[in-house]
Amino acid sequence: MAVPMRIQSDWVQALRKNEGEAWLSCHPPGKSTLYGKLICQGIGPSGIPEVTASEGFVVNEITKKSIHISCPKENTSTKFLAPYTTFSRIHGKSVTCLDISSGGGLGVSTSTDGTMKIWQAANGEVRRILEGHVFDVNCCRFFPSGLVVLSGGMDAQVKIWSAEDANCVVTFIGHKGGILDTAIVDRGRNVVSSSRDGTARLWDCGRSACLGIVVDCGSPINGIAVGAADNSINLGSPVKVPSEREIGTEGKMLLLAREDKKLQCVGLRSRQPVFLFVGSDAFNCCTFLSGFSVLAGTQDGNIYQLDTRNTRGPVQVFHQSGAPVLSLLTYRDGFVASQGDGTCFIMQQDSDYFIQLTEADCDPVYKVSTWEKQIYTCCRDGLVRRYQLSEI
Repeated sequence: MAVPMRIQSDWVQALRKNEGEAWLSCHPPGKSTLYGKLICQGIGPSGIPEVTASEGFVVNEITKKSIHISCPKENTSTKFLAPYTTFSRIHGKSVTCLDISSGGGLGVSTSTDGTMKIWQAANGEVRRILEGHVFDVNCCRFFPSGLVVLSGGMDAQVKIWSAEDANCVVTFIGHKGGILDTAIVDRGRNVVSSSRDGTARLWDCGRSACLGIVVDCGSPINGIAVGAADNSINLGSPVKVPSEREIGTEGKMLLLAREDKKLQCVGLRSRQPVFLFVGSDAFNCCTFLSGFSVLAGTQDGNIYQLDTRNTRGPVQVFHQSGAPVLSLLTYRDGFVASQGDGTCFIMQQDSDYFIQLTEADCDPVYKVSTWEKQIYTCCRDGLVRRYQLSEI
């Protein structure tokens, strides 16, 4: 993995004035941190600053929203990307979860202010307030249609909402602890939820009923993901005949990030084990890279890449910082990760540089969502940031 580099969070503003400065650093494993400065030598005719770097750092390219810097001493290179737009008026407090609709027109988010809101993805204008959960709402996501929202809260309830009129159309009750994550199976006839009570449940949306407990592991399940299994993976056979209301579960795997340092994978229909992997700390989040490759992030900053066909050891372990990995999302031929120290980065195969999304300033970035060439993040500082990936 590339040697971590960091930059002053407000580098765009700092370098907009003549002789303005911003700090940057490079921290090679086992070595002292190298600190340098970026200095604005003036603003060019197109409004882009002319910037030089100290301590051997090199400015390769700069635009209004990005700067590409190399550290030849450590043979590493990073492109830092600033937000294209920042939305500050969606919530009054920390924004804990968000998702963007499949068409890219709407966003949904939750906050420690106790609200869940639907807003215009282009400008952050609030369109609907979804009220009905008791206590905090932990997770929210759009169904593939983009017209319906799935949420889970500390009240142990899973709810389905109309994005058009904000009505709660379905409430699932059965968990004994707060809901920590949800996943949608195919087009959404079935959904899965995970809870502090240590269970993951499969629900029938049409009849508002629980189709069964997929996993009962005795430890809080912090994150889940559903993915199609490669043909080479044996998912096992169900012990009893599945309900005819199970739609789209065949050939699917359920991945579970557990508080007890275990990453678990089971056949969604069969409920049979695929693997159980023990990590370095509590697992917070997980996602599928392919039909046999998975990613999972831990509380101590490790991101494990595993091959489900052989989990005796990880394929790779990424470690950008020691802060908790809070969010993982597949992106192009790689992934986006966010962490508890404000680090948010993109890893892509065959790329000759590292990409970091900036301006969080050490506040945890709780969740990431993408739509085409845009990435949205939500943060403890109460801001939703939109990054334009045409800049990279």
